[in-house]
Amino acid sequence: MSCFSCLSPRRSVVRRIDVENGKRSSSRHSADSSGSRKGKKDTHDNDSGKGKGAMNDNKGNDPKSSGARSFTFRELAAATRGFKEVNLLGEGGFGKVYKGRLETGQVVAIKQLNHDGLQGFQEFIVEVLMLSLLHHSNLVTLIGYCTDGDQRLLVYEFMPMGSLEDHLFGLQPEKEPLSWSSRIKIAVGAARGLEYLHCQANPPVIYRDLKSANILLDNDFNPKLSDFGLAKLGPVGDNTHVSTRVMGTYGYCAPEYAMSGKLTLKSDIYGFGVVLLELITGRRAIDCNKRQGEQNLVSWSRPFLKDRRKFVQLVDPSLQGRFPVRCLHHAVAITAMCLQEQPTFRPLISDIVVALEYLASQSYTSENSRVRDPSPQSPSQQGSNVSSRESDYRTSTTYE
Repeated sequence: MSCFSCLSPRRSVVRRIDVENGKRSSSRHSADSSGSRKGKKDTHDNDSGKGKGAMNDNKGNDPKSSGARSFTFRELAAATRGFKEVNLLGEGGFGKVYKGRLETGQVVAIKQLNHDGLQGFQEFIVEVLMLSLLHHSNLVTLIGYCTDGDQRLLVYEFMPMGSLEDHLFGLQPEKEPLSWSSRIKIAVGAARGLEYLHCQANPPVIYRDLKSANILLDNDFNPKLSDFGLAKLGPVGDNTHVSTRVMGTYGYCAPEYAMSGKLTLKSDIYGFGVVLLELITGRRAIDCNKRQGEQNLVSWSRPFLKDRRKFVQLVDPSLQGRFPVRCLHHAVAITAMCLQEQPTFRPLISDIVVALEYLASQSYTSENSRVRDPSPQSPSQQGSNVSSRESDYRTSTTYE
């Protein structure tokens, strides 16, 4: 699968959202900046939000003018009943996230900055600005913020099903694993959110922290990208990349960005490829509990990605064979292209969306039938049965 043009017609025109002043302008989405214009300049950035292409400090960036409300600390303390542990949803680099209920009765997620955490006030400002200006069905909605004294809190819509990470790894025996169709649905939604950032924001926005923990799910498993504290404005004009200090999550960072600090839209594509690989395999990007040679998901998967006959060996055993082989082959091919070590070889997010939408549109019945070998197997065990299993999958799968 060397290109996506055979899957579906390309969408020719999209509307761009002007990040600098909050206005909309009509434009075709630009070509990716990771190397298609050789010898062009780069944009240097010290993560301060200043410099060419940075957001202007004008009214358009005022969160209040874009719908985000300013809360008092007392209001949010009341919403979480004093930030009780019983309301704690999770904890990350920014701080703790609590479930709360506003005076209006709306249930929300409230993220409180940990002053000793990995992220600080600058990331707080970036997230407020980004989510105040960028609105899409696959981006989490920012309801408001709090800046009382030294307190820094963000208020989001509540996503009842938690993160994608919660449904892929360490599942309890009584918890149903994600079906193949749900995984493709989540991949499509996440790709659409990334496409909005890359192709409709002006200048484009590089997410920089795409991972399963940052993909939140609603009751219908519709995904939304969250946590924009590390997002950066992408290169504009003749610039080919943004030079910045390396930040993100180990296991998801593109190799060229990790080594050089040169950030492009294609850096996000690599991270998306890692998420696709997690969806297919049910394995974490980095898992120190695995034996040597299997701890890094991308490194472990390379031999399988290069051999079509081994694609089936990648699949999450919890699926118990309930997936269409043809769809799997396309999904693995897309994943392999996203994980190309050379950024120029990675596809544009708009092409990825088209390819994944094609997969999601396929009708199949294999998820309703169980193959003869339902027990989870290790990759080595799977390898010994790959020929017979592929035959079983083809027999139990109906394509329309």
